[in-house]
Amino acid sequence: MHFNKIQHQNLFAYRRLRRAIGYLGIFLPIILVLLSLFKFFGTGIQPSISHYYFSNLREIFTGTLCAVGLFLICYKGNGNKVFWKNDNYLTNLAGFMAIGVAFIPTDPIGTSCTQCTLISFGLKELHYGFAAVLFLTFAFLSIHVFTIGQALNTAIPISMVNENNIYRFCGYGIIFCIALIPFKLFEYATLVFEALSLFLFGTSWLIKGRALGDKGIIGRKLYREQNIIDTEETVPQ
Repeated sequence: MHFNKIQHQNLFAYRRLRRAIGYLGIFLPIILVLLSLFKFFGTGIQPSISHYYFSNLREIFTGTLCAVGLFLICYKGNGNKVFWKNDNYLTNLAGFMAIGVAFIPTDPIGTSCTQCTLISFGLKELHYGFAAVLFLTFAFLSIHVFTIGQALNTAIPISMVNENNIYRFCGYGIIFCIALIPFKLFEYATLVFEALSLFLFGTSWLIKGRALGDKGIIGRKLYREQNIIDTEETVPQ
């Protein structure tokens, strides 16, 4: 019984970590844009999330990315012999990429910048490379890793909003949004598509972390489980 209690607590600790990663991903662009609307912060809306590095909101940008990166590196999931299905490898890779994006900046707008930086300018290609690998890794986690492991339950049919359908939608949605960025389809297109990608990434992690709970209709529709109460309330005493 004591062993089962530890197992349950470890499981729920992972769920809380997944939620933290999801919330950080979703709220980063929202907070940056909202604060840009206030003159107090002296920052206009930037053409991309990365350009907030050169603004008065840089600490929010770098701090959030570093937090996401560290959470991902600390996250230990189930291993798999296939690289793109191994969440240990993928989360570690994503974590280091997130930290790289935070500290290796893109080039600033204009010829000068008043913000200090640890890394000199002129490395935007490396920055973009880190960002591309980061988002592709997010997509691989959703498509190839999160879809593993749902218990087969023939008594409950698969719904359109089944978790695996959501993970695949989010994963392919991330790839689609990132693929559109180079085309500069409209003003602030990069910012919009990056924000959408982070929203899809965050949504995937929140669903995996069962942020909506898993009892009743939510448990049946999302997870194919018949739970009278949320499973997190069933930890053995």
